[in-house]
Amino acid sequence: MTLPVHGTMANGSETFQGTATGYADGGGTLQIRSNKGLTCTGNFVYETYRKGSGVFTCSNGQSGPFEFLSTGSRGTGTGTLGGKAFTFTFG
Repeated sequence: MTLPVHGTMANGSETFQGTATGYADGGGTLQIRSNKGLTCTGNFVYETYRKGSGVFTCSNGQSGPFEFLSTGSRGTGTGTLGGKAFTFTFG
């Protein structure tokens, strides 16, 4: 299942959009592109039925962890990139 993703840096400096794709084995990928051209890809796994986490790797060399809660068809998440917090929604 692939769902749209929308998010923003906590300080409002960047917004981003992309896709979250989940697989039947409990893993998946999260891909985003910011309004400033930064692209990031993260692999994630579900730790429980509704909670998952992963790590982003970005085109500028930054990386950072993220976590999310999902209903299966939508959800919310938080993370950090380059030491800066961000939030996102999907579905």
